[in-house]
Formats: sequence, C-alpha cells, structure tokens
Amino acid sequence: MSEQQIDWKNIKKIATREAYGQALVQLGEDNPDIVVLDADLAKSTKTSDFAQAFPNRFFDMGIAEQNMIGFAAGLAAAGKIPFASSFAVFAAGRAFEQIRNSVAYAQLNVKIAATHAGISVGEDGGSHQAIEDLALMRSLPQMTVLVPADATETKQVIKAAAAYQGPVYIRMGRLAVPVLFAENYQFSIGKANIIREGQDAAIIANGLMVAEALKAAEVLFAKGINTTVVNCASLKPLDKDTILKVARQTGAVVTAEEHNIIGGLGSAVAEVLSENYPVPLYRVGIKDTFGESGSPEELLQKYGLTSTAIIQAVETVLKRK
Repeated sequence: MSEQQIDWKNIKKIATREAYGQALVQLGEDNPDIVVLDADLAKSTKTSDFAQAFPNRFFDMGIAEQNMIGFAAGLAAAGKIPFASSFAVFAAGRAFEQIRNSVAYAQLNVKIAATHAGISVGEDGGSHQAIEDLALMRSLPQMTVLVPADATETKQVIKAAAAYQGPVYIRMGRLAVPVLFAENYQFSIGKANIIREGQDAAIIANGLMVAEALKAAEVLFAKGINTTVVNCASLKPLDKDTILKVARQTGAVVTAEEHNIIGGLGSAVAEVLSENYPVPLYRVGIKDTFGESGSPEELLQKYGLTSTAIIQAVETVLKRK
C-alpha cells in the first residue's frame, strides 16, 4: 500500500526478453502446437532457448521479417500457434504490411513477440530504437497489444497470449529491469493492475516505466503526496473501467511509457478520459523525437524517462486540479 518501500538497490533485475525465452520453453513442453520463428536474431531475442529444446519446431527465417510473418500466418492457418520474433523496429516496422493483411485482417492466430523496444536498446542508436511500434500495432483493428513490466509478468503475458485466439503483439526490452511481482502474480488480457493506492493523483504506466512510477510514488509520499500506481500491461484492449475509476478517485492522471507520447499509452488514456471523464493529464514519454546512441541509463535520463520526470509531472497536474 502507500507506505510500502522497495529495496531498489538490492532488487533482482532480469530482462523481459530473458523471461520470454524461458516462457517459450515451458509452453513448448506443455503444447506441441507451439512453434517459434525468428529473423536471424535468436540469441538476442532468446528464442534460441526454444530452438535448443525443440529444434524441429523452430524456424530461422533469416533477415526476412516480411517473409517470416507470412510464414507464421500459414502455420496459424494450419492450426499451429506461431510466435514470430525479431527486434521491435523490424517486427512492427519492416513487416507492417504483412501483419496488417496476412495476420490482423485475416484474424490469424499469430503472436508477434518483439524484443529490444524503446530507447533502452542503448548503443544501437535511433535506427534500432522502436519508439512508434505501439502506435502502429494499436492502430490495427482486432490486434491485441501487451507490454509487460517485468520478468514475472512477461511469463504470464506469453502464457496468456498463447491461450488467446487471435493476433497478439508483445513488446519486450533488452535491458535488465527490476522484478516487481511475485511468482503468484496473475495477468489477464484487458485488465490493468492497481499496485499502489493513493488519493491525490494516479500514475498509469507500462513496461520499464512501472518501476520508475513506483520509485516516484515513494518520493512523492515522503512529500505528503499520495499517488495511485496502475500497471497497464494490456494496452489493447485497454481497461477503461480501471482508468476511469482512478481518474474519479484522484482527479489527476500522469501516464509513463518508453514510447513516443503520440500513439501509445498516453494517447490511449487521453482518449478514454476526454470522452468519459476529463481530468488534468500529463504524458511522460519520448517527446516526438528519435533516439540516439548511448548507454540505456544515459538515454533514459536524457529523454525524461525517469522517476524524477514522473514526480515533476505529478506536481504539474496537481496544480491544475
């Protein structure tokens, strides 16, 4: 609850892509219809774990993301459950037309598992840092879009995606991030989780920004400002009921995401609030600019994806209440 303190210095950190690799192996053991495709990046996306365990159900498609999605669509049409993996900038960007027409339009049961999203890719630079992938995927009719916050939630998201009938886009990262949730944590598609409660303002976050939101909430609490923190891993479908609930309870909302503020979580929340219950809103995210090369920590600081930025945003919206 509001007084809870997390030992951030000693908290365990695991990259969501690592958890993805582990989850795939477990799925493969449980369901023989699970197949995995990769575009020459298996060691980085961690699909190499599945390839080692189930070599006959793994397909390395080479540097051919568009072909990979078409191949995955064919496997889905034949009754398999394909997980197609690449870096987010290639999975969502280079293969967008194939995802649109061969997967979403056809309503095929393909899971697009994209790693290395956002500027936390780091030294690879702006060309490899997907900051628009959620906007692209969220715009597709009938596409489910999921953004896990930590390793525990990633395993739950992969399990839920496999059980769900229809196309799913899953966004994961390269950087090791704090493990926030216990093993008994339960994720559900279409549901957000209130992980801290307060009456002054609500912080709605996903991905690595959930940890930053919790850090911000602790500092704000010490200042006498009590905030609700909502983990919104299900970007689409969006949990409108929870968003409206916390907006009514607090009267001020901040969103936090490792994505362009246009088209992602901030836009989705703004759409819900503007149509149903307008309150002061501030969107923390990448301010409509491309990234650059640098360490993840340097880039997150430069582009304002920190607990400090969230604190400032909360203080700003409180003045507008």
